[in-house]
Amino acid sequence: MSQIDLKIGPKIKAFRRQLGLQANKLAEDLSISPSYLNLIESGKRKIDGDLLLSVCEKLNIELSDLTSKSDLNLQNTISEILDDSLFEDLDILGPEVKDLVSTNPKIGKAIVRLGDILKKKDHELIDKIEKISGKIVDNRKNSFPGEVISDFLQQNRNYFPKLEEFANKVFEKIQKNNRTRYIALCEYLKSEYSIKVVDIIPEENKPFSKIYHKNKKELLLSDYSSLETKKLHAAAQIAQEGASKEIDKYLSSFSFPSEESKKLTKVALLNYCGAAILMPYKLFHSECKKLKYDLELLQNTFATSFEQVAHRVTCLQDPKLPGIPFHFLRVDMAGNISKRFSLSGIDIPRYGGACPRWNVYSALTRPGVIQAAVSKMTNGEKYVCIARTVEKGIGRFGQAKSILSIGLGCEAKYAKDFVYTENININDKSTEIPIGVSCRTCDRLDCSQRAFPPLHKKFDVDLNTRGVSVYVSDNNS
Repeated sequence: MSQIDLKIGPKIKAFRRQLGLQANKLAEDLSISPSYLNLIESGKRKIDGDLLLSVCEKLNIELSDLTSKSDLNLQNTISEILDDSLFEDLDILGPEVKDLVSTNPKIGKAIVRLGDILKKKDHELIDKIEKISGKIVDNRKNSFPGEVISDFLQQNRNYFPKLEEFANKVFEKIQKNNRTRYIALCEYLKSEYSIKVVDIIPEENKPFSKIYHKNKKELLLSDYSSLETKKLHAAAQIAQEGASKEIDKYLSSFSFPSEESKKLTKVALLNYCGAAILMPYKLFHSECKKLKYDLELLQNTFATSFEQVAHRVTCLQDPKLPGIPFHFLRVDMAGNISKRFSLSGIDIPRYGGACPRWNVYSALTRPGVIQAAVSKMTNGEKYVCIARTVEKGIGRFGQAKSILSIGLGCEAKYAKDFVYTENININDKSTEIPIGVSCRTCDRLDCSQRAFPPLHKKFDVDLNTRGVSVYVSDNNS
């Protein structure tokens, strides 16, 4: 086996730290010197194949965990940024972006950060123009703090062991028949933190999901919310009272571009911990294996919502008790991606909508039905992807609810452990759905659903010839 790229070293260090394993102990187990291991982990020495396999064995990880597609994801994100008209005259090609990412990934990440700032400033300017003119200039604004949350979760592989420990202790005190009851959560808040939970119907034209009055020690939960939502709010409040120090420590390890994004990320961690109380790691992992990740059965087992379960299966990243590495995304009817996270390796676009061939979009045409598909990327990699819609909003007669689509998927190699592949022949090429990341970064020239011409390919309009799309002709080949 040839020598492996230098950037694997820092990943080895990250996995070692996740296990709480000291560098000296790992070096001893590998029969190498601590100084040599330090050079590998700092990216100053390459690691040969045999030693790499030994590292994987000692850390209980797969080789693919160290050779993830994060570089490809970064490459596509930079391509999205460079698609801006500001850089049009530079004519930067795909291979040049690839070279930058492979040789200087830190500079690549810096470009992404600058791209975020550019987009945010652009949208702030548009906001001001719209307020002054009273006209809509651009309705494609992105939630940039949400992107920061995704970056934070990605960096931590959506796994926070200290919060899992706290959640498990709470669950052991309040669980009954392997379930967490709403009344038990309320009683725990009262006995442990003197917080009274009050179920209340919001006043007319003043809707809310929850309001916590810190001075009164009173948590108001809307009766318009589902019981599953109330349970998560109550569990998250327990996390806020008892796990804030652990959460703040996790937050301190990340560089946030704004206080707003930091606060939103704290909310995400409170909800993470709350979900861990409702679905404790070991028990949830065991049920996932037994039920082959049947989300609806898991939903019934733990008395939670479909979206909560879909979130939770992405958190099973304990190196000692790992689950399937999934990707997760949530989109609305307009195609906006409001949540995204990927451990499967599939790239989810940062600034715009994903490929229209993803079943997370087609699921919107059949509300409430789980759709499963084998999706094939342009580089030949295959993923098993499922999608289903969920309703969000006030549960009162006459009030409209929003419909969102939840997408979840994994690499095809995990198909045997995923219940949704039982009626799919993974090896049947005729059932594969060719997809890309997004129209601008996808090189497929046979796609009739193209909304934009492919990036980094010369585009011209032939008045006498049309391919499968107005953006594709023989001249593009």
